[in-house]
Amino acid sequence: MTRPTLLYLVTEDWFFWSHRTPIARAARDAGFRVVVATREDAHGDRIRGEGFELVPIKLRRTSIAPLAEMAAIRDLTEIYRREKPAIVHQVAIKPVVYGTWAAARAGVPAVINALDGLGFVYASQRLSARLLRPPVGLLLRWALNRPNVHVHLQNEDDRTTMRRSGALRHERVSIIRGAGIDLDHFVPLPEPDGPFTVAMAARMIHEKGITDLVEAARRATRAGTPVRVVLAGAPDKGNPTAITEAELKGWVAEGLVDWWGFQTDVRPVWAAAHVAALPSSGEGLPKALLEAAACQRPLLASDVAGNREVVLPGETGLSVAYQDVAGLADALVRFAREPDQRRRMGAAARRMVETQFSEEVVVRETLALYRRLTPARQWSDADGRPPSVC
Repeated sequence: MTRPTLLYLVTEDWFFWSHRTPIARAARDAGFRVVVATREDAHGDRIRGEGFELVPIKLRRTSIAPLAEMAAIRDLTEIYRREKPAIVHQVAIKPVVYGTWAAARAGVPAVINALDGLGFVYASQRLSARLLRPPVGLLLRWALNRPNVHVHLQNEDDRTTMRRSGALRHERVSIIRGAGIDLDHFVPLPEPDGPFTVAMAARMIHEKGITDLVEAARRATRAGTPVRVVLAGAPDKGNPTAITEAELKGWVAEGLVDWWGFQTDVRPVWAAAHVAALPSSGEGLPKALLEAAACQRPLLASDVAGNREVVLPGETGLSVAYQDVAGLADALVRFAREPDQRRRMGAAARRMVETQFSEEVVVRETLALYRRLTPARQWSDADGRPPSVC
């Protein structure tokens, strides 16, 4: 039996490894040939070790040079023509736009355009983001509405935003909630001894609300409730709102923050914390919060798209308005002073992940989508259908 090719287009190899590996493994086991087109950095050998084929790309997240962008599109077109995918699964705004253009030129039969959150352009209120929104909206309107395109979103808020903006004009949309959490890897952890600690695992960018969390901890501490902050993540130099190492080291010198940098395994982060925080401007579905919830940590987050899917106020955690530093400080004080309620919320958060956000659930839903979109002629077995994927 021939194997249809499933090709993932993701700009960074670390993002594929973190967010798509379990689904790609399941697709491989279901009979797909899996190709990963990405910028190879530190995870290339791991990707190949899974039996996936890795194709380096010229596409860069932050490039705006016209000649380089045209070269990136030509490169993608050549890759698609050579690999002959039955499905391309393209993740994030730039791969969606460029990849859809390449797929049209290469005659790819089925395209999945995935927006794991709407990113800086839609989430930020900075002038640069507002200026980019209209042209990006026009490009997305073209890329998301072609006849062979299926759109993959992670929450209903993003679907509403896309519809209201005019970028999404059809019903070929799947809401698949996140990348799935491995419940054997992320298990309930006892609360740590020592001072009350709130942790955050994220890219070190201002849009994640990191500055607000640090200021809230500062206010709570000054008011008599000491709060220690653990930050796990590296500055994202390709993002216009990146926090500098100097800022991070300044907070460490102040005595409020422990900055752990990028962590390959985030379980020690949640083992060191009483609460997981993410007061960001918007998410697709916050994988860091779900991993923390699986470790039985209560959640503190902004009341924005994505976060609303997992932070059920008073049940799995507490939510506050985006950039409401006073509200964050009050929530930290409440968590610190009410350990029984904190533990109750942590237990509820674990149950939520078990029933709604496990790897098993997400893989099943995604594979069903792949099977539905794969042309029957791509399979050579008797009835023209792939083997069972459930």
